[in-house]
Amino acid sequence: MHTSRKKTSKIIWVPVMALVLLGGCMGTESKRPSTPLSESHVAAEQAEPEFNEDTLARSYSEFLAFALNTAHGRYDEAYQNLRKAIEYNPNEVFLQQRMAMLLRQMKKLEEAKECADKCVALEPENAEHHLLAAEIAALLGDEEAAMTSYERAIQLDPDNQRARLVLTNYLIKKGRYEKALMHLERIIKQDPDLVIAYYYKGRVLLEQGEHKKSEEAYLEALRLNEKMEPALFDLGSLYQMQGNLEKAVDIYERLVEYYPVNMAVRERLIEIYYKLGRKDDAEGQMEAIKSQSKPGERARQSLGLIYLRHGRLEDSINELEMIVQAWPDDDKSRYFLAAAYEENQELEAAAGHFRGIGVDSEYYTNAKMHLAYILDSQEKTAEAEQELREAIENKGDKADLYLMLASVLEGRDAYDEAIATLQAGLEKEPDNTDLLFKLGVILDKSGKKEESIAQMRRVIAVDQDHADAMNYIGYTYAEQGVNLDEAMELIQKALALKPDSSYIIDSLGWVYYQKGEYKKALEQIMKASSMEPGDPTIAEHLGDVLVKNNMHKEALEAYRKALELKHQSPETIQKKIAEVEAFLGNQ
Repeated sequence: MHTSRKKTSKIIWVPVMALVLLGGCMGTESKRPSTPLSESHVAAEQAEPEFNEDTLARSYSEFLAFALNTAHGRYDEAYQNLRKAIEYNPNEVFLQQRMAMLLRQMKKLEEAKECADKCVALEPENAEHHLLAAEIAALLGDEEAAMTSYERAIQLDPDNQRARLVLTNYLIKKGRYEKALMHLERIIKQDPDLVIAYYYKGRVLLEQGEHKKSEEAYLEALRLNEKMEPALFDLGSLYQMQGNLEKAVDIYERLVEYYPVNMAVRERLIEIYYKLGRKDDAEGQMEAIKSQSKPGERARQSLGLIYLRHGRLEDSINELEMIVQAWPDDDKSRYFLAAAYEENQELEAAAGHFRGIGVDSEYYTNAKMHLAYILDSQEKTAEAEQELREAIENKGDKADLYLMLASVLEGRDAYDEAIATLQAGLEKEPDNTDLLFKLGVILDKSGKKEESIAQMRRVIAVDQDHADAMNYIGYTYAEQGVNLDEAMELIQKALALKPDSSYIIDSLGWVYYQKGEYKKALEQIMKASSMEPGDPTIAEHLGDVLVKNNMHKEALEAYRKALELKHQSPETIQKKIAEVEAFLGNQ
C-alpha cells in the first residue's frame, strides 16, 4: 500500500492480481461484487466510519492469502487467514459465507453452522444464505432444521427448483405427503418436462395408496425418459405388489435390457418366473447372472440366495462357499452358507460357519440362535446354553435370546432357571407378549397354575387379541373342570381370531366334554383330529369323547393311536385301553 495516501481517502488500493484471485475464488457462488466488501458496506463506512483504512487493508491482505492457500489445497492455512480477515471485518457477510463453505469442506460442521447462521442474521432476505444453512443442517443430521431453512429459501426464491426438490425428498421421508405433493405440483407447473418431479410424484402417490395415479405419474416420467432406472423399478414394484405379474415382468425385462448388471431386478424376475411356471426363463436369468460375474465374486451372492430359497442346496453351498473363501468378512454370505448347510443336514459345517460370525455383525444374534438350536438337537444342551448366555451378555437387548434360552432350560425341566431367564428378559421389554406367554407356560409346567393364569391375563392386557393366551386360560379351566362358562367365552373368542387352529377347536370340544355335552364335544374333537392327526393329546381326547358316546371300539383305536404317537403319559393311556378292553370283553 502507498503510504503517501491522504488519511481522508476512503478508496483502498488493491493489487490487480488480488482482484483476479478474489473474483476467481468467488466463482458463481455469490452474486456480490468481485471484492469482498460490498458497496453498501463502503457507503455505510463513508457515512459513519467504522474501520480505519489499515484495518480494512489487513482484511483484504488476509483474504488474498486465504485465496492463494485455498487454490493450493492448504486448507488449514486458509482457515487461519480467513479467520483473521473476519476478525478485522466481522460483519462482512461474504467473509462469513466463505468461512461457512470452507468449514463445511473441512468437516467442521458445528463451526460452519455458526457462520451460516451469522450470514442469515446479517442478510435474512438472502435465499442463498438459507440454502447454505439448510445444507449444513442436513450434514449435521438435523433434518427439521434443514427443512425449515429450505422452506425459507423457497419463500425468498420461489423459482428455485433444486430447493423444492430437496425439500420434497425430506417431506416424503417424513411422511408429509400432502405438502410434498403441493411442492411437486408447483415444480411441474413451472417445468412440465422435469422428469424427476413426476418420479417423486409417483413415489408420494404410491405411499398414499393411490395406485392408479402413481402409475400415471411413473408412466409420465418414463414418457420423458424411457430409461429412467428408478421409475422403471418402482413401476415394476407397483405391478408386482398389485399381483399383476405379467406387467411387472414386462417392466423388469425392459430394466435388465437397459441395465444388464442390475442384479436386484434379475432376482425379482427369477422369483416371478417361478411363480408363473416359467422355469426356463428363471434359469436363463440365473445364467445371465453367472455370465456377468465369476465364481467367488460378491455379485454371485444373490445367485446363492436364490438357490437356497428354491431348495437347490448343493448349488447354493457351492456359490456361497467360494464367496466366503474369497471374502472371509462377508457375514451375509457366511450366514446363509451356514443356513444352507443346516438345511442340508450338514450340521457340523453349519455350526462352524455360524461360529464364524462376529459380535459386531447384524447376523450375530440369529447365528447364535441357529447354533444353539443345532447343539440342542444334538443333545449338547450345556453348549447350547453357553452359546445363548454369551449372546445375551453381548446382545442383552434381544428378547429372542431370552426366549430361546428359556426353551432350552425348559427342555431339561430347569423351570426355575427358565423363569429367571424370562424375568430378566422382561426387565428389558416388560410388554413383550412372547416372553410373557412363555413365562405363563413354564409357570404352569412348574405346578404354579394360578400364577400361570395370572400371567396369561397379563398377556391379554397387553394384547387384547392374543388368541393363544385366551385359549390357554380356557383349556386350563377345562382341564380342571372349573369356570367352564368363562372358559367357553375365552375359547370362542380365540376361535374367532384363529378359526383354523386345531388346538383351539380341541379346547372347545374339551369344554363341551366337561359340561357333559358329549355330542358337541365329539363333533369338535373329531374335527380337530382330522386337522391334526399327529397330536397324541387330541387322540386321547377323541378316545375319551368316544367312550362317552358309547363308541368303545373306535375309542380303543384312538387310544392305541395316542400310544403310537408317543403320548407323554403312556401309563395313563394303557390304563384307559385296559378299561375299554374290559368293557368290550364283558359284552
